[in-house]
Amino acid sequence: MFKNKTEQRLHWEQYAEERLVGRTIKSVRWFSESEASAMRWYSRPIVILLDDGSQIFPSQDDEGNNGGALFGQSGDGDEWTFPVNGG
Repeated sequence: MFKNKTEQRLHWEQYAEERLVGRTIKSVRWFSESEASAMRWYSRPIVILLDDGSQIFPSQDDEGNNGGALFGQSGDGDEWTFPVNGG
């Protein structure tokens, strides 16, 4: 599909930009037990709801095999962890 790693990286950067740049986070919640069960997941990750109705959530891998933790860092350098099985 991709000629090289650079082409692959650029493809996925564009994919993310088209879907996320300019969006606003409207709310956050945790996967419900029924949602996790429907996906056959044991872990319930955080769900980020955007202004256009889109939802994003972390997975343990790119095949969607289970919910995953989300990590980040504030502009001040404080580290963030949004664990699974919350709520």
